[in-house]
Amino acid sequence: MVSTSTSAPADPVASVSNSGPTNDGKEARESFNGPVFKNAAPPATYPAYSKQDPWEPMNRSVFKFNESVDDYVFRPIAKGYRWVMPDPLQIAVGNVFSNLNDIPVTINNLLQLKFSNAMTSSTRLLLNSTFGLAGIVDLASDIGFEKHDEDFGQTLGHYGVASGPYVVLPFLGPSSTRDAGGRVLDIATDPVFVGSFFVAPFIGPIVGSSRAADTRAGLLKSEKTLDEAALDKYEFIRDAYLQRRRNLVYDGNPPKSEEDEDIN
Repeated sequence: MVSTSTSAPADPVASVSNSGPTNDGKEARESFNGPVFKNAAPPATYPAYSKQDPWEPMNRSVFKFNESVDDYVFRPIAKGYRWVMPDPLQIAVGNVFSNLNDIPVTINNLLQLKFSNAMTSSTRLLLNSTFGLAGIVDLASDIGFEKHDEDFGQTLGHYGVASGPYVVLPFLGPSSTRDAGGRVLDIATDPVFVGSFFVAPFIGPIVGSSRAADTRAGLLKSEKTLDEAALDKYEFIRDAYLQRRRNLVYDGNPPKSEEDEDIN
């Protein structure tokens, strides 16, 4: 069920962070239907995002399906992964996928003309791929090169493409019509997918499954927080996801009101 093109069910707690959607285990950015609220304000302070969800009945059905698949497939796999893998090895695996993710991040920084961030991301890639032992050690972060989060959904938003309606994707979780389109381009520049497809197709499912398990395992500790905080889990995740993506597109400085942007 796990494609080599995904890091796991997308955008949970640690990722609102980020997934998205970044495709790395270390920053577990976007889980199945996991909480997506890192650095997000409490639900009461969210803008009214319900108008961005015209397909809510369908989305809730897909959300429920994703929750069931997560309960019976992804969560048990993630728990087994954590049980088998010692913490240092989990960190190393997450670092490797995070390092590979700096390739599409650099590309999107260049497309958005963020040359300083592109230089930082490419420097991270060079340092961690060499002195960091193929990314096993995140040396770049230790010496001050910040990890950035960019993807094609953000690049489209940077050039004025509206977010469009909110949509919950089967197996992948929260998204929007713009971000769903961007995800196709993300896959095309995903080094794990491209490398396994063109270089070693037989190991692609293994690598993709490992990344999915690593990402999902990183969210286990955050699940209880979401379950306790959200009166309506679907609405909480939707609002957190849309708020986070809006903040990412505007680099943390979105317009003061939604009227400043045509989001529909």
